Amino acid sequence: MMRIPAIFAAVTALMTLISAAHAQVKDYPARAIRFIVPFPPGGATDVVTRIVAQKMNDQYKRQVAVVDNRGGAGGVVGAEIAARAAADGYTLVMGTTGTHAINASLYAKPSYDPIRDFAPVTPAALLPNMLVAHPSIPVKNVRELIALSRARPGDMSYASSGNFLYLSGALFTSMAKVQMLHVPFKGGAQAMPAVVSGEVGLSFATIVSSLPLVNSGKLRGLAVTSAKRFPSAKEFPTVAESGLPGYEAVAWYGVFAPDGTPREIIQQLNADIVKIINSQDVRELLLKQGAESYATTPEEFAKVVQNDVTKWAKVVKSSGAKAD
Repeated sequence: MMRIPAIFAAVTALMTLISAAHAQVKDYPARAIRFIVPFPPGGATDVVTRIVAQKMNDQYKRQVAVVDNRGGAGGVVGAEIAARAAADGYTLVMGTTGTHAINASLYAKPSYDPIRDFAPVTPAALLPNMLVAHPSIPVKNVRELIALSRARPGDMSYASSGNFLYLSGALFTSMAKVQMLHVPFKGGAQAMPAVVSGEVGLSFATIVSSLPLVNSGKLRGLAVTSAKRFPSAKEFPTVAESGLPGYEAVAWYGVFAPDGTPREIIQQLNADIVKIINSQDVRELLLKQGAESYATTPEEFAKVVQNDVTKWAKVVKSSGAKAD
């Protein structure tokens, strides 16, 4: 039986730990937060992260967030570093639909679990894409594209640059019950010229890269892949409203902390970042990048992640896609 002095010592030690943890949360952030970008500098994930990090620094009037690019293996390297980091609120990662939904099924043995290993904070932005066609393709909307593809099975081809754009096409062909040849490229800088030249007939591409080519007449914009029309390209219908009901393929970017991060810290981060994302200047900055601001509660974000893990697992399975 434990004696009273021993019980008192144990209770004292527990209270000390609780007090220390409370002080840590109360003083947060007491030092710089490492904000991991699981991709190289210059890409959309990097841009969104740097916008958020800079606004956090402005908000606290000191350098609170330091961006750390850890690219590699389709975002796996950076995401895994974040998953294994101390759960103290001083490591965050800007996850994406790719790192926190698609990779879970794309890799045979993923090195992290996007649900179990992370605490969602808030989404930051949505990045829909645009379905574009070379002007020689005799279609003006999604309905006509589906009809043509069914009449000429296998004749249509689409270019992609990256897993998400490829799977956006795979989801389209599966839902429309059509056959299209997938032509992969290393990046948009290679994919878009191939469509402009007519080497490939179609592409699912970012709005930023495709809209200037559509406006100049080099490509024909058929539809956007979001559930609703995109604010800076409202003249283009969604895929769902123009011929394929229920279709939606939107990449999201969102902030995650390692699982076990104190709830109070998650709530504080959520409040800070939601305020940033909903500010007018950030909304405008994101629109220029072809993205739409989107923030919500940790609980709602967790539902988004879970739903997309399930959704894209089905697409990966039906397409036969595997990570190299």
